[in-house]
Amino acid sequence: MPPASADRERWLALGLLLAVLACAYLLLHPWWTAPMLQVNAQLRDSRDRELILRTELQQAPEIQRHLAETTTQLAQRPGFLPESSAELATAGLVKRLETVVLDASPGYRSCAINNRSPLPSANGQERFAQVMVQVRLQCGTPELATVLHALENGTPRLFVDNLNVLGTNYSLQFGGGNATNSGLDVSFDLYGYLRPSSLPPAAASARSVKAGLPGAN
Repeated sequence: MPPASADRERWLALGLLLAVLACAYLLLHPWWTAPMLQVNAQLRDSRDRELILRTELQQAPEIQRHLAETTTQLAQRPGFLPESSAELATAGLVKRLETVVLDASPGYRSCAINNRSPLPSANGQERFAQVMVQVRLQCGTPELATVLHALENGTPRLFVDNLNVLGTNYSLQFGGGNATNSGLDVSFDLYGYLRPSSLPPAAASARSVKAGLPGAN
């Protein structure tokens, strides 16, 4: 056989072999090669997730320590009312008001509560549920200053709004005697915020601090 014919046959056989291999690859790719590539990609993703989880687990003690410190700090400056419902919170507001007025004027001699009526929330779009009481007092000027300061600077955080002060002609008693000074007819709205039911105390306080809302110190 001439050398040229032999070379031609070898190249032809090589071409046929390559064609067969290409056809075999095209036939095997959909059900063998592609799934194997997908499995390899999933294995890489699993290894990456495992590395992330292992790193987070190693950091868990430090995170828990920071969480405990934050919880302790937030517990020392609660912003929300401690009661779990609006009814209980209203009663708590009234009790707080009575305590503050009594401290400012023992026996209610120079400052007395004339009215304390629950009010609906001023704004239904509030992010946190608001509990409000309408208050009316008859007080001397020093006692009124003491009451307002105690209400707005105590714990939990309370707020005074719609404050109206009018001078009156009635006399208040100081220490059992009649005073010549006229008292003040005072009305205002006293309110606070309920803790969200979905959050524990520390988390709720943290949320209020982060959001910069009135419930946070």
